[in-house]
Amino acid sequence: MTAYEPPGDPNAGPGPAPGSGPAGYDAVVLAGGAARRLGGADKPGLRVGGRALLDRVLAACAGAGTTVVVADPRPTERPVTWAREDPPGGGPLAALAAGLVHTTAEHVVVVSADLPFLAGPTVGRLLSALVGGGADGALLTDADGRDQPLVAAYRAPALRRELAALTRDRGDRTDRTDPAGRPSLAGLPLRRLTGALRLTRVPDAVASFDCDTWDDIATARARIREHGHVLDEWISAAKDELGIDLDVDTGVLLDLARDAAHGVARPAAPLTTFLVGYAAGRAGGGPEAVAETARKAAALALRWAQEAADAAAAPARGETDAAPDATPDTRPDA
Repeated sequence: MTAYEPPGDPNAGPGPAPGSGPAGYDAVVLAGGAARRLGGADKPGLRVGGRALLDRVLAACAGAGTTVVVADPRPTERPVTWAREDPPGGGPLAALAAGLVHTTAEHVVVVSADLPFLAGPTVGRLLSALVGGGADGALLTDADGRDQPLVAAYRAPALRRELAALTRDRGDRTDRTDPAGRPSLAGLPLRRLTGALRLTRVPDAVASFDCDTWDDIATARARIREHGHVLDEWISAAKDELGIDLDVDTGVLLDLARDAAHGVARPAAPLTTFLVGYAAGRAGGGPEAVAETARKAAALALRWAQEAADAAAAPARGETDAAPDATPDTRPDA
């Protein structure tokens, strides 16, 4: 487990759009581990905040040109390319080599599939650190300052160069080949690769948090529900579930719901926000359409509330509900 510290979440607030970065990139997600400390559970499929861990990581890498997942195929919310190391279970170095074969971009983001708090801004920061310097890779460090090579961005030529060197070294040793006699990277530690690279480091105690145990899963699920996180997490989960890729000002919608609830009636809040979404969709969708329809609905709710306030204040001013030109009925039986 990588240490987790809740304060000072670097993914909070403004940041690059999910998956964005200063240059095009591909992504390799390693999702084929045995999860021994979880009793062999399907770790990539475990849910945090209503979403599978693998889907959360894929959302963070949404800007990748090609996303390769090294694991047995499974349903995912985003399209991916599947790969598998030979033999399966050969370790992260062999898995990385198998995934890298399917990439073409100069920069490759390499992540594990058990990172519940990885987000687009973190991916963007890693790419910025890589492109802005002369290093072969940029990786996160955790709260204890430890390197996390599976939350990193690398220059693909540097990875291929060092993987080729390791493969040649294995090929010179007959005890390090697969049954077909080909050099095998299975069982080699990842540090054999990263130790040969020039690396720059990006501290991030939250995004580097990974889930190796059931306690880690419980910690991640608890944080998702903390005040200050739960709403953003819910919106992200709902957008993925509904297939919506739209960034809108949630503050505008919350203000609208408040005005509708206070100025009209409590049930008006969800109904009004639904109508805003429907109207925005008919207007072509997009953040601008949502903002404009929300503005119109908010203005209507405020006018409605003002009329109610005027009506309540009328008796205090000695006013009646009669129209200004109304005359009393003077008939005897009135």
